Amino acid sequence: MSDPVVIVGTGLAGYNLAREFRKLDSETPLLLITADDGRSYSKPMLSTGFAKSKDADGLCMAEPGAMAEQLAAQVWTHTRVTGIDPGHQRLWIGEEAVPYRDLVLAWGAEVLRVPIEGDASEELFTVNDLHGYGHFRQAAQGKRRVLILGAGLIGCEFANDLSLGGYEVDLVAPCEQLMPALLPAEAAAAVQAGLEALGVRLHLGPVVSRLQHAGDGLEAHLSDGRSIACDLVISAVGLRPRTDLAAAAGLAINRGVMVDRQLRTSHANIYALGDCAEVDGLNLLYVMPLMACARALAKTLSGTPGEVTYGAMPVTVKTPACPLVVSPPPRGSHGNWTVEGSGADIRALCHDASGALLGYALTGAAVQEKLALNRQLPALLP
Repeated sequence: MSDPVVIVGTGLAGYNLAREFRKLDSETPLLLITADDGRSYSKPMLSTGFAKSKDADGLCMAEPGAMAEQLAAQVWTHTRVTGIDPGHQRLWIGEEAVPYRDLVLAWGAEVLRVPIEGDASEELFTVNDLHGYGHFRQAAQGKRRVLILGAGLIGCEFANDLSLGGYEVDLVAPCEQLMPALLPAEAAAAVQAGLEALGVRLHLGPVVSRLQHAGDGLEAHLSDGRSIACDLVISAVGLRPRTDLAAAAGLAINRGVMVDRQLRTSHANIYALGDCAEVDGLNLLYVMPLMACARALAKTLSGTPGEVTYGAMPVTVKTPACPLVVSPPPRGSHGNWTVEGSGADIRALCHDASGALLGYALTGAAVQEKLALNRQLPALLP
């Protein structure tokens, strides 16, 4: 039997690549390896589970056995890759060598850790996969006060979801507005007003410097001298592409594992996609680019090299308290923002000097304009 195509990771990137590959090649042996339990789920749904009253099992779409059968593949769960040997086209699982014809890295990104003092500093939850969601949801039973660290996209989505799930939510972040890397101030203010109307308490500016036990709960001390009583703390301060094993194997690394438009790393027969990959200089931690990469890489792996293209890649943020769609201007572009509207309905557009649309941020009723605006946006990777 020939050596298999090996995909490391069974998140959206790994499983969707396997599906696309099987549409084109039903014969080549296929092996998926994951350090977790291999259940298929949609990661964006992790920040909607409380509002929908779904536990981890409720968000699971298929067990690994069913995925293996569907994909005519082997799925190795609870299996951690410990090394990659590009010269001999094999990877290591402890002392066991696993050969590959082609290797695909689809192992995602890890949550950034923030240093906090105090006797409860280790009690920070992260929700970056189905296991983490299940662990947090179990801990949240019977509790009511949740503190969120981080005011980015994920922190805001969790704040909205937990509020709809009946929890009291405080959010702390060392910035002047919500989602500062994504939104102009007016759009951020609209989202802030929506979350505050749900009862979310925002503490923008300070950081949590100490977390300690206090009776049956916790007490978070802020850098401005205030303190917040809570039962649980979620850290949502950002993600970092997983690159350690790739770097140890000598692959080129920047923000993520560097790949070209064919998703090829700096070594032949090794590819990367999803949150761990930096595609032609872009590391986009969203579903739309991931799906485009899966389709293109499936063609390459099945013998017809294909290059990935990114059209406009707008992001729908799951904050129903204030609907939001944002398409950030492309890297290296220069433009000016113009803002119209008031209250919850903000239409913020970014144009270059010639008047061409570079990006937008739409909130409230203005999100209805996204389809018309998308047609005017430049492609991110033409």
